[in-house]
Amino acid sequence: MSLFQFFIGLILVVLCLSPNTHATAKRNNKTILDFPTIFVDPSGKGDFTTIQAAINSVPSYSKNWTCIYIKAGTYREKIQIPYDWPFIYLEGEGQRFTIVTWGDHESIETSSTFTAYADNIVVKGITFVNSYNQPPGKSNNPMMPAVAGNLQGDKYVFVACGFIGYQDTLWDVQGRHYFKSCTIEGAVDFIFGSGQSIYEGCKISVIAGPLGVPGYITAQGRTSPNETNGFVFKRCKILGTGQTFLGRPWRNFARVIFSNSIMTEIVVPQGWDPWFSVGHENLLTYAEHNCRGRGSDLSRRVKWSNHVGLDVVNQLTRMSFIDKEGWIKDWMVC
Repeated sequence: MSLFQFFIGLILVVLCLSPNTHATAKRNNKTILDFPTIFVDPSGKGDFTTIQAAINSVPSYSKNWTCIYIKAGTYREKIQIPYDWPFIYLEGEGQRFTIVTWGDHESIETSSTFTAYADNIVVKGITFVNSYNQPPGKSNNPMMPAVAGNLQGDKYVFVACGFIGYQDTLWDVQGRHYFKSCTIEGAVDFIFGSGQSIYEGCKISVIAGPLGVPGYITAQGRTSPNETNGFVFKRCKILGTGQTFLGRPWRNFARVIFSNSIMTEIVVPQGWDPWFSVGHENLLTYAEHNCRGRGSDLSRRVKWSNHVGLDVVNQLTRMSFIDKEGWIKDWMVC
């Protein structure tokens, strides 16, 4: 176990699993974090029965962390963390047990089950579902955007979380984000946006079978070569039903890297689609490094992909891509 992993275990045990209503984390006998814990329990045995009510109880513009511990259950609500509610830590009892679901659709701006605008957010052990097109292939609803997660702020960490949808599941809008051991499920452009994000050890679950045509995992939105954003997938696994492209560009300078990941046979041989960037493929940064599995064969990939040098791949796959200041380590959350 690395020191990095040790810290996540320490903070989660000490902070939110305690029955006390105040949580304290110490290192070398010095207090690092000291903040209140709010309990959400749908049975009424906690401080609140809904997650949004717990969030609303947190003082605005706080400079201190508040932990909201969410008991197992299915919460049928839309959750929003406004701009002026930073330093919130949501912890559920596991992505199979603490589930938030809603079924809004059509607008990517307003349909999301979970929306965060504030900076400095940590979430662990919760699954966010947009149920509009669920179950896939059996829903009578026409396919259209139906977002599960809308992430607008800077400095986010998601550990062992789930994002479940069909089209446009996870809108990784902007800011620096770290996803560890998460599950993201969908069929079309289901990880999209202009976030500067690392997805590490995540399961990319493709449910494109009902489409009858290949789906698309990513639709990255980098708009110029000067922008620092991009999606990096490290030690992830792509699996599921149907077939899928690794991505297509939402904007002309899209940047996506898959490194040391497993790709099953559902990945189409060409790998990437140019979409509206036909004729400008040289502006795109699409690369795969040291991947394995039946879908990782590079011999039939589109010719304009995988022209990134190893030095660039190494630069983008380091944690410094999203965390040059050490904020993740300072938080002791990963």
